[in-house]
Amino acid sequence: MCMIVDDEFRDAITEIINIGVGKAAGLLNEITGSHIQLRVPELRLVPIGEIADVYKTVLGTDILSTVMQEFQGNFSGVTALVFPQDSALSLVNLLSGDQSPATDMDSVQVETLKEVGNIIINAVMGSISNVLSEHFSFSLPVYYEGQLSSIAANHLTSEGDAWVVIARTQFLIESMQIEGTILLVLEVGSMEQLMKSLRKTNG
Repeated sequence: MCMIVDDEFRDAITEIINIGVGKAAGLLNEITGSHIQLRVPELRLVPIGEIADVYKTVLGTDILSTVMQEFQGNFSGVTALVFPQDSALSLVNLLSGDQSPATDMDSVQVETLKEVGNIIINAVMGSISNVLSEHFSFSLPVYYEGQLSSIAANHLTSEGDAWVVIARTQFLIESMQIEGTILLVLEVGSMEQLMKSLRKTNG
């Protein structure tokens, strides 16, 4: 299904996500005592079938660590926080104070990343909720590891066509630059409802 996405919608959703990651940065600063900046330098909207190619072009990696949560409300979908595996390990080791040169995520690191994902995802979705006066219910955060094409096929798709808001995010922590991506996955009907709600709010 073809969908026309105008600049007004792109600008509005970009602003909302920026507000959300700003709140998340403040919360992570309080929790860790470190100065953490989260930035959203780039935002794209693509059909879900193109997500793997777009992500690989942006970050150039296949093996990913992903935290995701389903949400339901007037529009429903999945929000995910996706990291290249080395960025995920660098982030959780920094937050936990563990400087061991591990190359795989252990159970403690997975739980740390799930908590970070929960903070960021809820801040972003809370921003959307506040701006649109919408209420959402959320599943518990879950962790997946592997290629994005496999994650998307098994966990991000749903009945009908779906579109993805891709917000490439930079985590600037103590002179380190760790990159991840926020994914907002919506079926076409839910994407149309989001666009309608944003236009109503801005109108």
